[in-house]
Amino acid sequence: MTNINNSNLSILTADAALERLAEGNQSFMAGKMKSPHQNEERRKEIAAGQKPFAAVLGCADSRVPPEIIFDCGLGDLFIVRSAGQVIDRAVLGSLELGVVELGIPLILVLGHSNCGAVKETLEVLEGHAHAHDQIAALVEGIKPAVEAASGKQGDKVDNVVRANVELIVQQLKNTPLLAEALNNGRVKIVGARYDLQTGMVDIIV
Repeated sequence: MTNINNSNLSILTADAALERLAEGNQSFMAGKMKSPHQNEERRKEIAAGQKPFAAVLGCADSRVPPEIIFDCGLGDLFIVRSAGQVIDRAVLGSLELGVVELGIPLILVLGHSNCGAVKETLEVLEGHAHAHDQIAALVEGIKPAVEAASGKQGDKVDNVVRANVELIVQQLKNTPLLAEALNNGRVKIVGARYDLQTGMVDIIV
């Protein structure tokens, strides 16, 4: 992998940003984290403005903190999180803000193994039950992935996790503002899966 200077993160291309995430994840898995941009100097440097090199749409799960698993620090990542990466207007608006106003070149949709939101959705749908209050919005958001993964061989939860990431990536690519940015080469949108056991992030779409 290319050794990327952390001081130049603001000028990374989408491919270089993806490489930087992969590099950080390798450090995390190996237990050799550099923990960049986590000191007083960095805090003061970005106080007047930010220039994150990537946006991460991740699950709210406490076991999947993007800054840690990608070995990043203050001002490096623009992170939006919801259970199961479910998209609503606020989530979409946040990602659009990152691309339009901050010039972020890469959006990474990050699902993960053993996702609680996916498991809850499966329990509700298979049990023909009703989710409590606003949890129902999460179930509705993940339901298309359950349908897409139906009948596939292998682990049911993981199949839905992967299908969910793929559908979210496609959903983002089909939104007018992000579609325009894609067509103009200003952003790249990819999907990945994080393994809770190994710590590895794999690009899946």
